[in-house]
Amino acid sequence: MYRMLVLLISLVAFSGLAETLDSISLPKPDRQGGKPLMQALSNRSSAREFAPDALPEQVLSNMLWAGFGVNRPDGHRTAPSAMNRQTVDVYALTANGAYVYEGAGHRLRLVVGRDLRALAGTQSFVASAPVNLVYVSDYTKMASSSDSDKLLFSGAETGFISQNVYLYCASEGLATVVRASIDRAALAAALKLRPDQKITLAQTVGRPRK
Repeated sequence: MYRMLVLLISLVAFSGLAETLDSISLPKPDRQGGKPLMQALSNRSSAREFAPDALPEQVLSNMLWAGFGVNRPDGHRTAPSAMNRQTVDVYALTANGAYVYEGAGHRLRLVVGRDLRALAGTQSFVASAPVNLVYVSDYTKMASSSDSDKLLFSGAETGFISQNVYLYCASEGLATVVRASIDRAALAAALKLRPDQKITLAQTVGRPRK
């Protein structure tokens, strides 16, 4: 009985550790920094050359919060969403694995524990750039909408989020580009997406190559 109890306690502890390892709590986003809006708009541009260096965790935290973080106690977010359905999930593909951003807890949850960056687009730079964001629309959150409205809502929400990321990057001197050239079937399979989860766009982020 004693040995069984010890075994059960060990299994519970191991399970808790696994959950911790599979979830990264991001540092609190810095909401006070950055350039003024008009200056960020003046600096907004697309780039296709990236330094391979990993982005600091604080930068990743700030960028994800700027893109689609929770900015009010009621759970509303930094980008608008039709009827507040929040249909788009933001995946972050890094050298360490593929994660999905959970805005409510401001954390990253591991989806696939291997480097999928090369699948994030057909361009050569995606495999070595430190972060590729992949925007995935969950059609189950729009069950009552027509097919045309699902496309409209998904595209609009993705556009709002990606522009937020653009402005954050412009404010912080980072390079970024949003892209549509993706082998969606291959990437969806690698990310283990359901058929009702649709990849809309991807966005590469990193420091400019000097």
